[in-house]
Amino acid sequence: MQIKKPIVFFDLETTGTDTLNDRIVQIAIIKLAADGTKVEKERLINPTIPIPPEVTKVHGVSDEMVKDAPTFHQVAKSLFEFIRGCDLAGYNHLNFDMPLLIEEFARAGVVFPEPDVQYIDVMKVYYHFHPRTLSAAYQLYCHKELENAHNAMADTQATLEIFESQLATHFDEEPSINEIHNLCFSSRHVDFSRRLARDKEGEIIFAFGKHKGERVRDNRGYAEWMLKGGFPADTKRILQELLQS
Repeated sequence: MQIKKPIVFFDLETTGTDTLNDRIVQIAIIKLAADGTKVEKERLINPTIPIPPEVTKVHGVSDEMVKDAPTFHQVAKSLFEFIRGCDLAGYNHLNFDMPLLIEEFARAGVVFPEPDVQYIDVMKVYYHFHPRTLSAAYQLYCHKELENAHNAMADTQATLEIFESQLATHFDEEPSINEIHNLCFSSRHVDFSRRLARDKEGEIIFAFGKHKGERVRDNRGYAEWMLKGGFPADTKRILQELLQS
């Protein structure tokens, strides 16, 4: 591949998945120069907010590990200088890492990214060449071409065959329906459109908008506004049940 300017591959570990309010705890960068040379940098960051224990279990970074690390504000300018003039690459970074990094730079008073940056999302390249379609899954798991695709019965039969192959391929012991359900449907979300979620105490909260994170029981006005708006039926049903309980 011919490149005219360096490409920075990067990944973030954070305090959570909220790109607006969560913070970086670790950043790793590999700068790939036009001549093929690579420069690697890695740093722990003090997020200035607690790292939830369940998040530490995922990436291994604890409050103790970052207590003496610099804050993002302290490293923002040097970090920006290192990646200035580079294109930016990552895995799913357009959906998560980039939005969160933009917020961190903004809080530090640094305008990021530069207007002429080009992006490489390795996940999107992967999905482009390995489509996440029923036909692709059928070929992968059943080693057959799906005939009459988009016919409802043909698609349903293929779905059942794929599931049977998945059970044989990925599970040493026969799983329960509950195990499969938990794999497919996050216990945190309570409606299919993901407008509602559960907090750590199991209380239903708003998962979007200006009241994101607030408990539905504590903001009946917003819930009533949603009931009058163009929200999905299952979301409204759950809200109605909460307001009546």
